[in-house]
Amino acid sequence: MQTWGERANSTQKGPFQVGIEPGPSSCGARALTTVLKAPWHSPTFQTSHTRSAVQTQTDWKAPIMWEGIWEPLDYDRIHADNKTSVALTVFARTLGYLEAYLETFLVSAEKHFMIGLPVMYYVFTERPDDVPKIDLAPHRYLRVIRVERHSRWQDISMMRMKTISELIDSEMKYLFSHVFCFDVDQRFMGRFGSEALGESVALLHAHFYKLPKNRFTYDRNPKSKAYMEIGDYYYHAAIFGGSWESVKAIADACLASIIEDKQNGVEALWHDESHLNKYFWIHKPSKLLSLHIYDIRRSTPHPRVIHAQPLLIDRCTFNKKKKIDIG
Repeated sequence: MQTWGERANSTQKGPFQVGIEPGPSSCGARALTTVLKAPWHSPTFQTSHTRSAVQTQTDWKAPIMWEGIWEPLDYDRIHADNKTSVALTVFARTLGYLEAYLETFLVSAEKHFMIGLPVMYYVFTERPDDVPKIDLAPHRYLRVIRVERHSRWQDISMMRMKTISELIDSEMKYLFSHVFCFDVDQRFMGRFGSEALGESVALLHAHFYKLPKNRFTYDRNPKSKAYMEIGDYYYHAAIFGGSWESVKAIADACLASIIEDKQNGVEALWHDESHLNKYFWIHKPSKLLSLHIYDIRRSTPHPRVIHAQPLLIDRCTFNKKKKIDIG
């Protein structure tokens, strides 16, 4: 049987690879939803980690991950024992995004993302030769894939679902138990570890968390496949993930809806985010990442630092000098 590193190396395709080296022993592509219920439901875990001021569980019993309600070492131990491995996808299609965001994203991920687990960063870009070279820890890899150019950022945003689905089918499902999908205009500021893993994982949108549901900006156009009258929460498309099976199902469903909308001359209000919200309304996520992990403010041209430590990521702000429209 091939080792994880041999399998990763054997599937290296495309024009550009960085930091490939032998990895740990073989890992199965398995979901850990059942196993990971143990620390969440244990009596000591619940009595010693309470957050009475916030909702910590959905109506369908999915945990909402707030700072201080989990034991990171419990999750790390379980995932290490189960040989969990993680693929991270990030799109930096244009040179402007490469210059402004990608290096910061990758360097900060190396400090904080799934430390202790095998990780492959998949970077999708039109300009592979311009991807910065970064130092990678053992058992962490970077794979750069050339993608076609789209003139509108809305099309770039929506068609990433097609790219993710195709790569899961051709490669990721043979190598990784879990997949996380990120926007590039972000920076990790603290631990984003194995406690974030689950069968299907959605991020609560901080802007809408305390607003009444009638203020949620779901797509209200009945002609769109993303149309919603009501919902549970409003989710942010900047981060989503889960087992490779679940992420492929998400990508396939969103892509099918996007294609049908295009055929009907319709475009959802918030593009792939609108379709993602519709998907999670029908197919409830098994874990929600809470708003404390994310800073959505964009009033300055530089990333902000916020103080919560677990699962922390900082949204980069609109960069006026480079005139980058990040939506």
